[in-house]
Amino acid sequence: MQYRKFGSLDWEVSALGFGAMRLPVLEGDSGQIDEPKAIEMIRYAIDAGVNYVDTAWGYHREQSEGLVGKALKDGYREKVRLATKMPSWLVKEAADFDRLLEEQMRRLDVDYLDFYLLHALNARYWENYKTLDIFSWAEKRMSEGVFGHLGFSFHDDYPIFETIVNGYENWTIAQIQYNYADVNYQAGQKGLKLAADKGLAVVVMEPLRGGRIAKNPPPDPVARLWAKSDRDWTPAAWAFHWLWDQPEVATTLSGMNSMADVEENLASASQSAVGKLTDEDKALVGEVRKAYDSLAPIPCTQCEYCLPCPNGVEIPRVFELYNDAAAYDAWGHAQWQYNNMMKAEARADQCIECGECEEVCPQNIEIIDWLAKAHERLTASVD
Repeated sequence: MQYRKFGSLDWEVSALGFGAMRLPVLEGDSGQIDEPKAIEMIRYAIDAGVNYVDTAWGYHREQSEGLVGKALKDGYREKVRLATKMPSWLVKEAADFDRLLEEQMRRLDVDYLDFYLLHALNARYWENYKTLDIFSWAEKRMSEGVFGHLGFSFHDDYPIFETIVNGYENWTIAQIQYNYADVNYQAGQKGLKLAADKGLAVVVMEPLRGGRIAKNPPPDPVARLWAKSDRDWTPAAWAFHWLWDQPEVATTLSGMNSMADVEENLASASQSAVGKLTDEDKALVGEVRKAYDSLAPIPCTQCEYCLPCPNGVEIPRVFELYNDAAAYDAWGHAQWQYNNMMKAEARADQCIECGECEEVCPQNIEIIDWLAKAHERLTASVD
């Protein structure tokens, strides 16, 4: 295992961290973790040098923390730094801080957390935490030795990320979604560098974009590009090495769901290093990114000339979900986002076919037809 600087702390973290969000399950039910397999995998990774384990309240329908607690018995707790996260969506009043933390420590069966993160920060959760003065509470609990350091995970746009990073002077961790396909998504590379420059340890989640850029074999256009290299790397290894090549990345979390995943990722991590990729390697990854983009059927550039829609349809967002699903063969994820994360009044079926958007679209997209196709596919039965 290779180890890396962890922000401003005098401690080195394993290049690979164990994320307990995609553990093996029984009968396809995310709430039924296959405990023997999951515990074996976590302990195998720790024995191989992984020293950072990440979980959260909601993972595996609130079963992940309990499983991680069991996996860290028999001396394994002492071998790792443990992180979990406050469920921001459940915080309604300041009294919830202690209530939630105490329940999480009960589930984990620990009396101390190394890192406690505010989960999935966005503009709304951030304002709520400030109003309730989370920082005074956190500093009190840290002084009492309940947890060691405060951090956050992030899901919003870059300007909000910058506000959050600069909004509290004692952050230790910024956890962001980042991979070679999402260079400018949410915090993105710009956020990576901002946080690292301020001394935060940047923990990367979704290094494989939910597994979508780790498919082996990949789509034909992508497979042909990878074949141009002499490197004997799987698509997953390429994605990890692209991240580990960057000094601002502290560790990459992987939600592994089989022992084969653990073994493959451990092998890659053992070969990881800053500066490992050549200029040719980096150019090839850029070509792969473009190849995935080319698989998107709607030529939308997110210019937003079509907004505001007079009937409130979020046209670029609908097209983004459809294109992402088509390019990465990830219809289930896109359908969940469309049906659960988009407001009903913003979905494509609210189009009244007025044509105003098509008149101003610089790409000459047949927006009305594509909205109808997108709504039909994104509301179909999950594949």
